[in-house]
Amino acid sequence: MTLKKTQVLIVDDHPVVRDGLTTIINHERDMNVCGAADDARQALKAATALRPDVVVVDISLRNSDGIELTRSFKAKHPRLAVVVLSIHDESVYAERALLAGAKAYLMKDAASESIVKAIRRVLSGEIYVSNKMSNKLLHSIAANRAGTNKTPTESLSDREFQIFSLIGEGYKASQIAERLHLSTKTIETYRSRIREKLDLSDSGELLQYSIKWAKAEDKKIE
Repeated sequence: MTLKKTQVLIVDDHPVVRDGLTTIINHERDMNVCGAADDARQALKAATALRPDVVVVDISLRNSDGIELTRSFKAKHPRLAVVVLSIHDESVYAERALLAGAKAYLMKDAASESIVKAIRRVLSGEIYVSNKMSNKLLHSIAANRAGTNKTPTESLSDREFQIFSLIGEGYKASQIAERLHLSTKTIETYRSRIREKLDLSDSGELLQYSIKWAKAEDKKIE
């Protein structure tokens, strides 16, 4: 009797990462990497053509965003399990990824066996995050029930947060517009909303605030 293998699609814009994940996953006798993609458009086409059981997605993709892609996967392929694997700090992105429909969130510096463990966990219908992140999510739920206010950046929508992050990385409005396939006018509208939510008076303050935030996040993953 032939063993039915779990089919895994990998979405990451770094070839070395894709190759590494393929080696780890294909080493398992009951798993197989059925395809790979490096942006949202390719990933959605591959999911339709290959019908994988699980997709492993990076947050930062070429001309796209992994959280937005996760939301698209869940809309077009509701039964597809999404595992997010990223260098971005889980304390910032994991909750957003889970709310978008992901079933697991791992940091890229996690042990190689963690990705296999996460895939098995989500296929059994469970959620997979680190113990540290699990505790944070429980505290977050308790705080929300107690009426505790969110931090300023947590109040941003996913799209606002994405644009805020890109500002912190040094992207100009026109560059963000091109990267996200939106108009510059739309990006400026988002920037205004972000300034309002963060209580910042002008674009200069927004730039300083976002750069300071980005540097603080970089230190967390060094």
